[in-house]
Order: sequence, then structure tokens, then C-alpha cells
Amino acid sequence: MLAATDLTVSYGKTPVLSGLSAAFVPGRLTALVGPNGCGKSTLLKTLLGLMRADTGSVTLDGTPIDRIGRRALARRIAYLPQETHCPDYMTVGELVELGGHSRYALMGGPDARDRNLFRSALETVGLTDQAHRRVSRLSGGQRQRAWIAMVLTQDSDILLMDEPVNHLDMPYQYTVLDLVRSLTRGHGKTVVCVLHDLNLAAAFADEMVMLREGRTIAAGPTSDTITPETVRDVFSFEADIFRRHDRLVCLPHRDDAGSPAP
Repeated sequence: MLAATDLTVSYGKTPVLSGLSAAFVPGRLTALVGPNGCGKSTLLKTLLGLMRADTGSVTLDGTPIDRIGRRALARRIAYLPQETHCPDYMTVGELVELGGHSRYALMGGPDARDRNLFRSALETVGLTDQAHRRVSRLSGGQRQRAWIAMVLTQDSDILLMDEPVNHLDMPYQYTVLDLVRSLTRGHGKTVVCVLHDLNLAAAFADEMVMLREGRTIAAGPTSDTITPETVRDVFSFEADIFRRHDRLVCLPHRDDAGSPAP
């Protein structure tokens, strides 16, 4: 269990998270949603120990993460940032191999188990036949799947993903999120994922944490958490929430100008 308790985190003197608490259910996909600047990315970085909390704590199975060594933590938690970059010459296979570095000895390299993980990760994301290609020559959806494969080869139980479908066309968004959800259902991973689109979050997430101004406004199973009241409290607009083909749909009310109605 990964959990944050009463977190306060600041950039300089500006607080970004203020007394935030959240627990992430093992084996489930949890979506972090909320307005821009509400602290979603900061929360992910704090969960990974990349940012230090002013107050409060982050624990993994009851142990504060600052008591867990960086290499040991990397074996437990993998992170896919919002912006990803690699050299133009790097191939998909080379990128994927980077995910295994937390397991290598200081002067060592991948062993037979690592190479099996590389092959399995490429198979999971459907890129086995693309291992020789440069990452820069892949489509947007393929590149994102390649980065997910790299994260998978870290062989961690917990995956933190910051906007994994950002800038992707709708078909790729659904393909990538379907893959991400399969990691929980088919591989037992715990995934915490920042998403901006409420309808994507409602369609794919098992759990939801809704943030505003650095605080948790609502959290729990998606079907219980996303309601007209929580949407109003978090995003300051009115919306209807209803089911369509077993999926929740968020339909904002519109004003005369066509914008979401406050």
C-alpha cells in the first residue's frame, strides 16, 4: 500500500499541497484529476521522493519512503513523467533496456532474467517487431507505448504516470489507457495516473482522487466519487453524470456562449 498522510509541499514559499491525504489501493488504477495547478504532478513527485514534504509523510507498506534506499525504491515504484525525451539515435530496444538499470550490479549489465523482461515488456505493449526502430521514427501512440515498456522492465509493483495520453489523438488515448488498465488486471500492478479528461478517467479508472488547491476533495471508487456535486466542488461547473453502455459520462452544462456553466 502506497499512502500519503497530511502532506504539505511547497515551491519556495508557495504551498502546492496543503494537508493532503490519499491511499492507493493495490492492484487498481487510480486517476488523479483536478484543475491545472492543483498539485497532481507535485503529488506524484512527492510519492516517489523526488520532492520533499514540508510536513506529513509518504509510506510504502507502512515504511516512510525516505527510509528506503533509492535503488530499492526504484525496484518498487516506477515513474513515467509528463515530458519524455531520448536521443534521436536510440532504438526502442535500447530505450526498454534502460528500465532494468535499478537491478544491475555497479559494473554489471542485464542477465537472462532481464532480457526475458525486455521481451515480455515489448510483447505486452505490442512492439515486439519494432525493437530495432528508432524511437523518434515511431508514431505518437507507439512512442508512448515504448516508454510504458521501459517502465515495465523496471519490474515494479507500482507505476506512477503523469498524463500518459497527453497530446495523443483519441484512438491512441484509448489504446494507451486500455493498455495501462490491463497492467492492473492482467499483471497485478498498482497504477496512479494523472488524467485531465474526466470522461477518460471515468471510463478507465477503478479509483479516483479529486484535487483542488492542493487538497483532496473526494476519493474512492470512481462510480462513487465522480458526482455532480464533486465536479462542482472541484471544477466549479455544473454537469450531469450518467451511465452509457456501462460507462460513466460527464456532460457539462453550457452557457449561452457554449462554455461550461458555473
